[in-house]
Amino acid sequence: MTSPAPAAVEQPVLDDLRARLRAYRRVALPPGFGWERGVDPDYLSGLIEYWAEGYDWREHEARIRELPWVLTGTGGTPVRAVHLRAEDPGATAVLLLHGWPDSVLRFEKVLPLLSDLHLVVPALPGFPFAAPVPGRGLSATAMAEAIAAAMAELGYHRYVISAGDVGCDVAEALAAAYPERVAALHLTDVSQYHFLVDPPQDLSDAERAYVRYGHHWQATEGGYMHEQSTKPHTLAVGLGDSPAGTAAWILEKLRTWTDCGGDVETVFTRDELLTWVTAYWVSGAIGTSFSPYVESAPELGGRIAAPAAFTIFPKDLVNAPREFAARFFDVRSWVEHPHGGHFAAWERPADYVAGVRTAVDLT
Repeated sequence: MTSPAPAAVEQPVLDDLRARLRAYRRVALPPGFGWERGVDPDYLSGLIEYWAEGYDWREHEARIRELPWVLTGTGGTPVRAVHLRAEDPGATAVLLLHGWPDSVLRFEKVLPLLSDLHLVVPALPGFPFAAPVPGRGLSATAMAEAIAAAMAELGYHRYVISAGDVGCDVAEALAAAYPERVAALHLTDVSQYHFLVDPPQDLSDAERAYVRYGHHWQATEGGYMHEQSTKPHTLAVGLGDSPAGTAAWILEKLRTWTDCGGDVETVFTRDELLTWVTAYWVSGAIGTSFSPYVESAPELGGRIAAPAAFTIFPKDLVNAPREFAARFFDVRSWVEHPHGGHFAAWERPADYVAGVRTAVDLT
C-alpha cells in the first residue's frame, strides 16, 4: 500500500538545488541599506552558503514524513493532512489551517500541547506537502469545500477551526457554507478582504483608523500580495527557477512578520528557516501557493454564526479592533498578547494553545 506521507524528494532534485546554490550570483545593489529595501543581501549570502554546504534536508524530511499523514478525497479533491487522534474517542476535533508563506510546519510546536484533542492539519492545496489537485491550486472557497469533504471522510462532522492568514479565509468560507459542522472558531486575524472589498460605511473612529492603517500597510508592505494576485505566473518563473529568489521572497516575510526585534534567528534557527524555504523549493509550490490570492477574493460578507475566540499578536500584519471583528463574527473572547507575530503558533505556542482551548470551551 502506498504511504499517504509526502514522497521523499528524489536525490537529483537535491543535487540540482545544491548546484544552483553554489552557482549563486549575488546581484549588485546599492550598499548600506540592510533590510530597509527588502532582504539584506549580506544575510542572504551567508544563508545561501550554509544552505549549499551545511544544511541537510534529509534530516528534516525524515521527521516530517514520520508525522501521521492521511490522504483523503478518493474520487474528489485529494487532501493530504497530518491526523493525530486523542486517546479519548469523544475528544473535540480541531482543524488547524496554515497560511502563506508557510505550511503544516507552522503548527509543529503546538501539536504536542494539544494531544488530548483530535487534530487535523491539512496541507492546503497548492502548498508544500499537499496532494496535487487539478489546476494545481485552489481558491480559498474551493479549499474550504475540499477540506470539509476531507473532515467528513475522516469521521468528523462537528469541529473547531483554528487558523491564521489564508487559513482564516478558508475557515470563514467553511463556517459560512457549513454552519452545522463548525462548532467554534479560533482566529488570529480578521481577513483583510473585509476592508479591501466593500467595507462597511458606518465605521467608528477606531475602525476608520484601522482601515486607514490597513490601506497604508497595503501600499508600503503589500506589494507581494498585489503581484501574487495580478501577475503570479511572471513572479513564479523567477522564484521557481532560483532557490536564492525563493529564499529572498520568503525570508523577508519570516523576518518582517515575526516578533523578532530585527533578528530572524531569535525565532527560527537557520535549519528551521531553510526547512520552511526548502519545502517550497522541492515541492515546486511557490507558484501554486499564489492560487488563493489570484483565483478570486473569498466570498465574505455574511455574519458567521459559530462563536469565535480571537488571540491577537502585536507584530501581526494589520490587527483589527474588536468592534470591527464583531461585525462579522460572534466574538466571545478577545485576548491581545504583548508578544508574537504572524506565525503565532510557532512563535508563541503556549499563547496560541490557550486560544485554541478557549474556542474548545465555547463548544
